[in-house]
Amino acid sequence: FLNIPQNLKEAILLINQLKTDVIDSAYFNNKSFFNLAGMGFDAHLSAAFSKDKKRGLTGYIKLSLKEVFNYKDELYILNIDGVEYKRKAFAITVANSSQYGNNVYIAPNASVKDGLLDVCIIKPFSLFKLPVLSYVMLKGTAETSDMIEIIKGKNIKISRAQDGPVHVDGEPLKMGKELEAKINPLSLEVIVP
Repeated sequence: FLNIPQNLKEAILLINQLKTDVIDSAYFNNKSFFNLAGMGFDAHLSAAFSKDKKRGLTGYIKLSLKEVFNYKDELYILNIDGVEYKRKAFAITVANSSQYGNNVYIAPNASVKDGLLDVCIIKPFSLFKLPVLSYVMLKGTAETSDMIEIIKGKNIKISRAQDGPVHVDGEPLKMGKELEAKINPLSLEVIVP
């Protein structure tokens, strides 16, 4: 989302221009993030992938297909800016930006400059609908899908039945039953093209 070139030479040229912008950052149980934090299947997968010897996109896809068959949805109680929601979910992602990476969009309308977090709830689904979910995320149409609910907010509290895996900007961690995310508006200066 920052459009920093993958090519090393181009990235160094960009750094040398020293053009900056200020974006939102956020906290997830006091751990800073600027892209995504979450729980559920994507956190489970992040933890499994960190232990797997096969790296790269192909390894990630193979592991995803293996793990999805055994994963069980969880019940969450969310409080978003004082409004309570009770949801059973495959995954919950708190998004400051729009995508996981590789053009997989979980929150297509999220902005790193709006002072809000997008809470993306992937609803339980039959495995036969996995290709539909993949298509929705690759096409950037999660906002209009009946498989995903998105609620915007500044202060998010999430309760779950037990401790478990989470991911914070892709880093797998284990956290407790009570989770909290807060936006920190226009707090991070970054180099941009």
